[in-house]
Amino acid sequence: MRLLHLAKRTEEAYIGWITDFLKFAKNQAGRWIHPENLGDRDIEEYLTYLAVDRKVAASTQNQALSALLFLYAKVLEKPFKVDAVRAKPSKRLPVVLTPGEIRAIFEHLPSGPVSMICRLMYGAGLRLMEACRLRVKDIDFGRKQVVVREGKGDKDRYVPLPESLIAELRDQIDYVSRLHEQDLEIGAGWVWLPYALAVKFPAAGRELQWQYLFSGKKLTRDTHPREAMSDANVDQAIADGDRTQLRRHHIHETTVQQRFAKAVRASGITKRATCHTLRHSFATHLLEDGKDIRTIQELLGHADVSTTMIYTHVSTSRCHRSPKSTGPTVIGLDKFFRWWHGEWHGSRIELPSTQARPAVCHSPMKATRWLCMASFR
Repeated sequence: MRLLHLAKRTEEAYIGWITDFLKFAKNQAGRWIHPENLGDRDIEEYLTYLAVDRKVAASTQNQALSALLFLYAKVLEKPFKVDAVRAKPSKRLPVVLTPGEIRAIFEHLPSGPVSMICRLMYGAGLRLMEACRLRVKDIDFGRKQVVVREGKGDKDRYVPLPESLIAELRDQIDYVSRLHEQDLEIGAGWVWLPYALAVKFPAAGRELQWQYLFSGKKLTRDTHPREAMSDANVDQAIADGDRTQLRRHHIHETTVQQRFAKAVRASGITKRATCHTLRHSFATHLLEDGKDIRTIQELLGHADVSTTMIYTHVSTSRCHRSPKSTGPTVIGLDKFFRWWHGEWHGSRIELPSTQARPAVCHSPMKATRWLCMASFR
């Protein structure tokens, strides 16, 4: 998994599902069985068990299948074919908070790192772990940008830095700097670095710019140290450093989640709001303010615009054509597909227009592309 640069969370999820699969096989046979001795039928029974008995969601079952595919295809080099009962795919709409509800929640958050993380999630559209893992060097006050490194899919991106947070973030960096000086005085001051950087710049782990912006309260040693990939001295030194260096990690994500949940309850909001709801609200409010959906896609770091399109279903705004506009008619996605299925004429789709001349798209592909590019600007 490390050779393929899989994320740590992916490693944990895959190991968890493979372990669960082996426990299921043990319960069926009454003894432990090596995965090489388990066949297609055992895998089908396990996946069916997840869907029928445990009633897991489709995405959960797919994750379990991905873990088993990795085990057999990449590790054991023994591909398999399955025809198991699949969980029914579900389509869920995201929960979105109003600006007033978000203000009420923020008022009940104590000042400090948790409050700044939550406001960054709403003001810049960050995921929870992206915000927790920010380092001092990732804040660009001059350009008013935040650099998100190694986000979902191991992708980097730039997001805007909310002006309301600039003063607090400067104070936070000053606090981290003072804390780092204290750590250096007692022989600590280290921070975790990606393996390649730890090899190339072995002393960078004690520099201020690499310290986490929202650092934890305690100094710790790595509970999952890396192993040396070769016999080289530098390689072995990195592996030894994981076991011996006193490091200050970032704030734990559960701390943010717990305090956010407490603030939601204190504000009297009955919606099922989590930290990730702030990201959903960021995208939806931008869409309602008339921002282009392609821009929102880039800010969120989505690989496909269809993922971003889900926010069109929860947006309260209605795309419409201005009477003075000379461009094509802009309609809602739901209306588009109703006309697609109900008013299909040979090789073209006629989209009703507010003017005498109808807007015409000559193919479903062009209609879809036009809808995505034109109607959400």
